[in-house]
Amino acid sequence: MSFTSDLAQAAQAIEKAKKVVDTGVAHLASSGGPDVHQQLAYDLAHSASAVETARSMLDYGAKGETEALLTCAFTADMIFEVSSRLLGREHLWGLEPHPLEGAYDFMATFRDPVFIASLAEKSGPRHLDDDFEMVQDTFRSFASKVIAPRAEHVHRFNEDVPEEIISGLADLGAFGLSVPAEYGGFSEGGDGEYMANCIATEELSRASLGIGGSLITRPEILTRALVNGGTEAQKQYWLPKLATAEVMAAVAVTEPDYGSDVANIKVTAVKADNEKGEAGYIINGVKTWCTFAARADVLMLLARTDADRTKTHRGLSVLIVPKPLGDAHGFMFDQPGGGKMEGRPIDTIGYRGMHSYEIALENWWVPADHLIGEEAGLGKGFYYQMSGFENGRLQTAARAVGVMQAAYEAALAYANNRKVFGSNISEYQLTQIKLGRMAAIIQASRQFSYVVAKLMGKGEGQMEASMVKAYVCKAAEWVTREAMQIHGGFGYAEEYSVSRLFVDARVLSIFEGADETLCLKVIARKLVEESGAK
Repeated sequence: MSFTSDLAQAAQAIEKAKKVVDTGVAHLASSGGPDVHQQLAYDLAHSASAVETARSMLDYGAKGETEALLTCAFTADMIFEVSSRLLGREHLWGLEPHPLEGAYDFMATFRDPVFIASLAEKSGPRHLDDDFEMVQDTFRSFASKVIAPRAEHVHRFNEDVPEEIISGLADLGAFGLSVPAEYGGFSEGGDGEYMANCIATEELSRASLGIGGSLITRPEILTRALVNGGTEAQKQYWLPKLATAEVMAAVAVTEPDYGSDVANIKVTAVKADNEKGEAGYIINGVKTWCTFAARADVLMLLARTDADRTKTHRGLSVLIVPKPLGDAHGFMFDQPGGGKMEGRPIDTIGYRGMHSYEIALENWWVPADHLIGEEAGLGKGFYYQMSGFENGRLQTAARAVGVMQAAYEAALAYANNRKVFGSNISEYQLTQIKLGRMAAIIQASRQFSYVVAKLMGKGEGQMEASMVKAYVCKAAEWVTREAMQIHGGFGYAEEYSVSRLFVDARVLSIFEGADETLCLKVIARKLVEESGAK
């Protein structure tokens, strides 16, 4: 059987799964929606995300035999996943039993243990254009030479991101990938900007999530808010500084009582002059999970500028809040007019180096021209912040791919060098199957992230960005767990990198939109809306 025929069968299986999901969504829409049937909505959101991930592999699969085999393997895996979510709950989806039965033969062929085991060392090429190959090579070289040698030490001792990494990335132009060229950055618009970010983020995360892959996300979120809503003067002032890392940013959105429920945040920014009579805003309240806040020069802070809480998200604005550099283990600053800012570190099991904080602000004053958009930006902060978070979700998926790739490479190397019962563990079928499934999942995750990057370059792909984040971040938990398992007892030891990769992967389904909120409030709702529009 030719790989062209295999791909045709894969495409048919994907369409069958798509129809099953569409039926489930229509049934969800007619029976109360995501808020009433949360489990159904969650299952449908993840199933739809898996289907779209498989669909993104079809063009990739047409480029060669290995690519086709990986595509078929992932598609069969997707059919199995959707079937597992569906089994015994068909009536909740508005379906008769075994609606995917027509794809079972395909699934059986490409989930066959012998076939999956054959993919153990066939991770497949990426098929990047020359310009993007250069981006990949540049960031991979820096990550291998500068980031990787420091990753374990920073993780074990909960230290800071080394300054040479920040300055080195600045020299590479990493912080200017989304800054338009006219403001000192490297973005010419279009999908090239999103692709470059995606590729660079994967390579940096492959070396370390905590001191590599996450560094360019925070300034990138502020950059997009400024590009979308800033005044010309604000763009001229802030964007060149962000592009060169003269200004490093942290994002202050989440609050202790309002995690993913951003629209109801309580931190206030009230118009008030300072002691010199200069116009500005006084900020009061508490933010939490503010990553990189000690090292950052500014906080991108979402605050309530309209006291009428019934306006929810329409009463929010984004302010750029300057601050001194602080100690990673906690900081406290005073302003001449009496303002105070205190940062309390939140210790975490992984994702170390960036450090997260709870930040209390008391009468902290910022100039009026630090509100993004100034008067025209009042009440629009939620939208400016979300425009940055949408690409943040794509970048988080790219971070997950980098972590998975590192885990796969570590597991493969260990399996080829570790003997158990007289043979290298790479010779055992069970190990080969783990590695083969990893290879298919990682390449599918990567290719879906590329598809989303191209969509976002055209001003589309907002829901797909949520889908890729939802699917890939959950997949990273499985890949890193199995990589650790292949290492056996050594996988549980800190001296091997897979233990760090495992605890780092666990955060991916939590930040940049918790998995449950993303599925229920974004993906499922959008699926229901689109279902009603058909």
